[in-house]
Amino acid sequence: MDKLSTQKRVLLATLLSFVFFIVYDYFFIPKQVLSEQNATAKTQQIAQKSAPSDTNINQAITTTKSDKILTKINTPLFEADIDELGRISKFYLNEAKYKNDDGSRTQLVSGSLMPLEIRFTDTAINEKAFKVPYVANISEIDLKNGTASVSLTQNLTDLTITKNLTFYPNGKYDLEIKTSKNVQYYVTTGLRPSVAIDAYTIHGALLRDSEAKLEILEDGDVKAGGEQFANINILAASDRYYTTLFYSFDAVQNAVISTDEHENALVFLKHSGDLKINGYIGPKDYEILKSIDTRLTDVVEYGWFSFIAKPMFWSLSWLHSHIGNWGWAIVVLTLIIRVLLFPLTYKGMLSMNKLKELAPKMKEIQAKYKGDPQKLNVHMMELYKKHGANPMGGCLPILLQIPVFFAIYRVLLNAIELKGADWILWIHDLSVLDPYYVLPILMGATMFLQQKLTPTTFTDPMQEKIMKFLPLVFTLFFFTFPAGLTLYWFVNNLCSVIQQVVVNRLFEKHKKAEVKA
Repeated sequence: MDKLSTQKRVLLATLLSFVFFIVYDYFFIPKQVLSEQNATAKTQQIAQKSAPSDTNINQAITTTKSDKILTKINTPLFEADIDELGRISKFYLNEAKYKNDDGSRTQLVSGSLMPLEIRFTDTAINEKAFKVPYVANISEIDLKNGTASVSLTQNLTDLTITKNLTFYPNGKYDLEIKTSKNVQYYVTTGLRPSVAIDAYTIHGALLRDSEAKLEILEDGDVKAGGEQFANINILAASDRYYTTLFYSFDAVQNAVISTDEHENALVFLKHSGDLKINGYIGPKDYEILKSIDTRLTDVVEYGWFSFIAKPMFWSLSWLHSHIGNWGWAIVVLTLIIRVLLFPLTYKGMLSMNKLKELAPKMKEIQAKYKGDPQKLNVHMMELYKKHGANPMGGCLPILLQIPVFFAIYRVLLNAIELKGADWILWIHDLSVLDPYYVLPILMGATMFLQQKLTPTTFTDPMQEKIMKFLPLVFTLFFFTFPAGLTLYWFVNNLCSVIQQVVVNRLFEKHKKAEVKA
């Protein structure tokens, strides 16, 4: 196989990898059904005689649904309820940008597993704990003027449980659990917020240990019987945009991850006796998490290319702070990325032009040495060397852009900051698809134009047909993508078109100069 053939195959494989990545994410990553994840009837009827343990913590309990509210918490940003079993049973986000399509407020707590629910190893205590109500020292909390606290007490004959809670306006809370005797129990962050369910982003549990190492267990990936972790300082249950978590940077904790009947990851902190820990419920907003503790920003996770994605998000956020619009910040970030990659893409485009120019001579050599691969490669390399052409030059820029694309793909999918963010005229939310499909169509059109302008040397008709259909395939998939991501890809394509036009003209001008000389 000659080097040019290899170059063509690498180029084609690279482009097809984008399609594969999108198709795989959309069709093959398990997609949970919202109605299933919020179904509570069956879960609430489970009652087994064995005591909860690290292996059956979610099955061996009696979960009781309670509509009685002990304390209501009101702030400009959220509204929450604490039920008579000492759990956060409701948590509504009040800001307009977090509202659902029907105008209702986003609710972050699932009825099947609520934050602050305690499950005891002792069977008798556990059964009583789900029957005996707590008593609160206050029925309503208003956080307009700062923090406020509530104390919840549960008397279980020979055991008294006290939960002291201090709430902050931004969704943070401090939790202190006191037990009148040393008993082992599990306290949960609650089921991850079942709001932003999609096939593209991570849903499940995230753990951060004392060495800042992250462990992610997506729904469906938790081992049968559950998994245990030690030395944990962040324990979170998250979906695409929202999280409910515990954190403790002064004293590490032990965690247990179990599953429910739908294989959703269930997050528990395992402890004995008194406990002090901090918590948070709300959006995975970078600035909010950073204001609580910079280490909490690790909860915003971008997958394999986090080492590129995080600096990209910081850059995007910085641009937004100066521009004031997320859409234009995306445009400017795309331009900056193009400038940084310009030397490589410029060389790649020149290489493609040179190869196209040499195509007739290459065909002659291929025909002349058709039966002698060794001589064919020798003469082809001599031709490349003589004219300064690099058969792999057109592939390298594309290969280097793959991690950049995947990184910004994750950033624009996971950034809740884009939710409810206006750009221009018809784009009022960069986190959802373009309602009129203008951006996907423009993206496809610029991709097609770029393809027409880019010199190619494909001799295989099948490869050429595949390449021609790629703009259409990309357009169809981008119909389902958030407007922010489509905007990035459109601007990127537009830059490629302009750059290719300039390079083609410079190459033609250089050719004419050589002929005159």
